[in-house]
Amino acid sequence: MPELQIVDAHHHLTDLSRSYPWLEGPPTTRYHGDDLPLRRDYDVDDYLEDARDVTLLASVHVENGAADALAETAWIDRLSRERRVPTVHVAHVDLLRPDAARLLEEHAAFPVTRGIRDILNWHPDPVYTHRDRGDIMRDPAWLAAFGRLEGLGLSFDLQVFPSQLHDAAALAARFPGTAIVLDHAGMPIGRDREAVAAWRAGMRAVAAHPGVTVKISALGTNDHAWTRESIRPFVLDTLEAFGAERTMFGSNFPVDGLYGTYSDLYAAFDALTSELSPAERRAVFAGTADRFYRIGVGAPTT
Repeated sequence: MPELQIVDAHHHLTDLSRSYPWLEGPPTTRYHGDDLPLRRDYDVDDYLEDARDVTLLASVHVENGAADALAETAWIDRLSRERRVPTVHVAHVDLLRPDAARLLEEHAAFPVTRGIRDILNWHPDPVYTHRDRGDIMRDPAWLAAFGRLEGLGLSFDLQVFPSQLHDAAALAARFPGTAIVLDHAGMPIGRDREAVAAWRAGMRAVAAHPGVTVKISALGTNDHAWTRESIRPFVLDTLEAFGAERTMFGSNFPVDGLYGTYSDLYAAFDALTSELSPAERRAVFAGTADRFYRIGVGAPTT
């Protein structure tokens, strides 16, 4: 696929000399699977080797759960000046922290920073949940910190499960001036008819707010034996809800490397978007991410 020009909207790097609490302690199996293969360094060269079959124009590094998020941002900032990728960074701040306002300002001071992620996934099953409560998007302290993003020029990577999508839509309505991207296509964890219908309704509720963009990524975390056909409805329904100009593709590597190769993933995206116009394909593979994250690489011409 050398002709496929992409801006990878979502990937991670790992340097185990730093602390990553989610990769430490006894090995655990959660919804993404056995995390033991992820307990290794994954550097720029590893990432570029995985992406060797595409023309990689730029990439968005998303925080990887480092214990010291500011040190992670400083590391990615240095790498972005030394290497072609990662190009920009989405940093982590827990917006419930009493010092969240200060931390947002410190992350925003790094030239590489474009946005913030505070994972909000809540589920009654501990195998799935990331947080201990499901009402964080309605918490006044969290909302006060979220309200600072627009003034700092920061976007927000919103990661939730389908049951939280209507709260996500309410958040978007409350902050229409804040650029929000819904991560991982709303994380459709169920595959029965009722679960898919609920996911689809939630996605349409979020898509009704023009300030929200979406990433199609991490589909393998909920479908470890994914095939082109098994992910087809989630790719196509997401595109139908948001449109190509508000949709971007991301690899979620190295996590989604547990379920297939980078080349296989982008070959599937390539095939599933074959009926889009050339302009729409340029948007979903590169242009939307370039614009949303203010990368400045320019839309590909072919």
